[in-house]
Amino acid sequence: MQFLETPPERFEGLDGYPFEPHFVTVDPAGLRMHYVDEGPRGARPIVMLHGEPSWSYLYRSMIPICSAAGERVLAPDLVGFGRSSKPTAIEDYSYERHCNWVRTWIEALDLREITLVCQDWGSLIGLRLAAELEPRFARIVVGNGFLPDGSQFGRMRLGALGNALAFLAWRGFARFSPWFEASSILQAATRRTLGAGELRAYDAPFPDDRYKAGARAFPRLVPISPRDPAVPANRRAWDVLERWHKPFLTAFSDGDPITRGLDRVLRERIPGARVLPHRTLAGGHFLQEDAGPELARATLELVGSHRPAS
Repeated sequence: MQFLETPPERFEGLDGYPFEPHFVTVDPAGLRMHYVDEGPRGARPIVMLHGEPSWSYLYRSMIPICSAAGERVLAPDLVGFGRSSKPTAIEDYSYERHCNWVRTWIEALDLREITLVCQDWGSLIGLRLAAELEPRFARIVVGNGFLPDGSQFGRMRLGALGNALAFLAWRGFARFSPWFEASSILQAATRRTLGAGELRAYDAPFPDDRYKAGARAFPRLVPISPRDPAVPANRRAWDVLERWHKPFLTAFSDGDPITRGLDRVLRERIPGARVLPHRTLAGGHFLQEDAGPELARATLELVGSHRPAS
């Protein structure tokens, strides 16, 4: 497997991102996963998983709030993103490999009593791993995310012809468009106007097109057909989630047409979601940019109100 490492100088002096880098090797080929690790090491971890085409920079406003409250906060960069290694062939990326890479990271750090915060592809990976590694997870916060098993294409508001065509167009655009700029994609799905330094940070992981295979691969890995190879594992994960009585909070935004309504599906299907004060936050798809502090406070409230007795 051929892969690249983004030159470290591209991450110097990024607005609002003063965190020290940490790395774990997650693949026999030598791939490394970068992660932020803030707060006391002995505290129970809050793991924040990003999606497409962002990286741990997305959580920069939430990490200090949660760590200042005495929590350990870990925000990894998925392989292909941020400061993590970047395989250069689209074919080197699969749903299964992404899950295996994050699983290896969790097990290497021996994380337990995890509070998962996830959005977009962070939810596709995180919810599946929470089910597969259920004893390691204590609670979950989902914002603008879901776990598709090939039968929810209509429920994702993609059943309407316009939305279905828009999603399929996005899949084709991500794979084949000669122009693919992460900062513009982030801005298009964020309600507030990002500053020049923030836009530079979202482009920092990708010096040129050779580094973008992971970002281009993700949309085509979403299992929208029952024949998708990821479907059996995701359905097994749903078997676990439909018996999940641990706290499960939804905090979706009011401005994401793709995932709008899926919070209700999660609350209906997951027992641990039925008695919690779920949130609707103001923002677009990247609600961490529009409502990061609110999402951080909702996470801390969940952790504080459902902490095991010592």
